[in-house]
Amino acid sequence: MRAPRSALLLVCLGLLASACRDEQAGPRPRARAPASAPAEGATTGATGGTWGGGAIKYLGTRVERGRDERGQDAVRLTHRFEATRSLPPGWQIFVHLVDARTGQMVANGDHPPPAPLEQWPVGQPVQDVQIIPIPPGAPEMQVLLGFWHDDQRLPVDQAAAQDGQQRMRGPVIGSGPPAPPPVPEAHVRRAARAPKIDGVLDDEAWKSATPLTLVDSLDGRPTQFRTTARMVWDDEALYVAFDCEDPDVWGTFKNRDDPLYTQEVVEIFIDADADGRTYDEIEVSPHNVVFDAYFPARRQGMDTSWDSGLQSAVKVNGTLDDANDRDQGWTVEMRIPFARLHAVPHLPPKVGDRWRFNLYRLELPDRKNAQGQAFSPLFVGDFHAVDRFAWLVFDR
Repeated sequence: MRAPRSALLLVCLGLLASACRDEQAGPRPRARAPASAPAEGATTGATGGTWGGGAIKYLGTRVERGRDERGQDAVRLTHRFEATRSLPPGWQIFVHLVDARTGQMVANGDHPPPAPLEQWPVGQPVQDVQIIPIPPGAPEMQVLLGFWHDDQRLPVDQAAAQDGQQRMRGPVIGSGPPAPPPVPEAHVRRAARAPKIDGVLDDEAWKSATPLTLVDSLDGRPTQFRTTARMVWDDEALYVAFDCEDPDVWGTFKNRDDPLYTQEVVEIFIDADADGRTYDEIEVSPHNVVFDAYFPARRQGMDTSWDSGLQSAVKVNGTLDDANDRDQGWTVEMRIPFARLHAVPHLPPKVGDRWRFNLYRLELPDRKNAQGQAFSPLFVGDFHAVDRFAWLVFDR
């Protein structure tokens, strides 16, 4: 009656997140879908249907489209139920995604309920969340769901609410993955006077620079802790400033090219010729330790022998490495010489030149679980997603 366990496609982890390392490394964040993918069907015509003589009410299913940790199209389903009386033990949940036209199975997800049915509080909604990968080219799909035990399915009480096989009709999911939003542009002004690299963001150059707000790198939503960046340029260098809200500023790495990307850090990736292949990565930690590397292809051939010529400074507003007090945050200034970067089309850049780049921050508020931030959100758990790099436009 149920689909075989071997066909299980349920993904219980989140639509994942981060830096030179991936955010999917280590503990997983909660399941969520990109903010750019609105709910396709929060409720269905079958809402109000019941199982087992009214024992369980169906309150609807919310559908959100996004990508899983492999970058594959996936759907996040949030089912809501309500028990009207005490329920017997042993029942599991099944969810079938079928071709809305032919009824052919596309994907399925048998799984245990979020709590055993006998523990469901009577009269209170129960929420069940799952993420199911969607095969490439999947058609419009109907969600069918219900409860099974051994070789039985719990009967659906309303004939019109089910498909004739005791499968409650849920929402219909449209065909094709959602298109990600366009990548943003940052118009960078030429500085009349270069900022002093001291970690203090009081220079005139920063006052006239356009503030760039970093967002959640996975889904583009606002972040828990604010990060604002600014950029200016002159004939010699690109200047970058980060202003990071942070209640606990810390870090343990002290040597150049240590794996800063596993702790709190700010980063810039630069693809000067916008070829989508070669790029430079530069990072600075709260201890003003630098990591810089050249990549001849995405995540391939990392060359840490490359020296970016970076000049950087950090100012901590609080007590560095002390978890017993509350810090305000930290600021970073960078001076990146154009002559040290790879594949720069013009030295110096010309007004109107367009590079690809992205700005990042990795924050570990509990010193364990990473939160990724980006200027251009990625919708995958990889800071090296070059196709999602923003455009840097050199202005006067």
